[in-house]
Amino acid sequence: MNTGTYNNVLELIGNTPMVKLNQIVKDIPGSIYAKIESYNPGHSTKDRIALHIIEQAEKEGVLKPGATIVETTSGNTGFSVAMVSIIKGYKCVLAVSDKTKAEKIAYLKALGAKVYVCPANVPADDPRSYYEVAKRIHQETPNSIYINQYFNTKNIDAHYLTTGPEIWKQTEGKITHLIACSGTGGTISGSAKFLKEQNPNIQIIGVDAYGSILKKYHETGEFDSSEIYPYRIEGLGKNLVPAATDFQIIDRFVKVTDEDSAYATREIALKEGLMVGYTSGAAIMALRQVAHELPQDAVVVVVFPDHGSRYITKIFSDEWMAEQGFNRSKLNGLESRATVHHIAK
Repeated sequence: MNTGTYNNVLELIGNTPMVKLNQIVKDIPGSIYAKIESYNPGHSTKDRIALHIIEQAEKEGVLKPGATIVETTSGNTGFSVAMVSIIKGYKCVLAVSDKTKAEKIAYLKALGAKVYVCPANVPADDPRSYYEVAKRIHQETPNSIYINQYFNTKNIDAHYLTTGPEIWKQTEGKITHLIACSGTGGTISGSAKFLKEQNPNIQIIGVDAYGSILKKYHETGEFDSSEIYPYRIEGLGKNLVPAATDFQIIDRFVKVTDEDSAYATREIALKEGLMVGYTSGAAIMALRQVAHELPQDAVVVVVFPDHGSRYITKIFSDEWMAEQGFNRSKLNGLESRATVHHIAK
């Protein structure tokens, strides 16, 4: 029995809480719960895949003492890989896109990672893309492994073994709908695989971004490059087809906008007291799109992937929001509750 003490920070990964949402969903039928992944020690759901993939590599003998772990990341996976690398004694090299804010890069450096910043708005097969840069670093670095979260099916396994069972247990098997953002697709695919095994009638709803190819690919099997254009949400959508997404197990995708998702994230903080990240707002916008379809007895679980502290100079910054041309009125006056008054010295 655990006495409340742990041998290291990695033992804190998983078993995140589920919290009923109230004010932000008061006009939506059913019971709506948030799976709050920021309670992982690395403050995101990516802790689960970093630990699982690295420990599997150790078991398979692929990871040797003193090895270097290379990964492509929009931030969160990098934090998790760097954290696990510290505890297990590995070097960490990360390729990130230039959409990644400076404070995230500083966080990665604080965890001892070597960081390469790559242009975001280039094709996935461009040698400057963070995918190709990570591959090259892996090839040029002896005694290294490339986690490759977008094409590593162990990404799915991590959530099949942990997130899915947790959701099933926490809802006492009553879950009817799962709403989760899809980037690599590991969270939604692994959770869905477990949940559908328990009850195939559970509806799995993926969240995609405008500027991403996932929704159309799911519906048509066609990779349409004309759908690709720059967008602001980190960790959501893709400009390639990730092998870590099981499209067959996802019932449908809905698309959300940068602006609506940003304001929904701020609304979560102001109405529920939860500081969560950009993709959490995206998930709430997806929930609102399907709300009219929900029965009164629906039990909906919405995955909130990470913590809002990583977006303080982004969506929680009035200046950044104004720079994007976002419409402040979408907060419906809620921001008037949050003001700063300076007292003269």
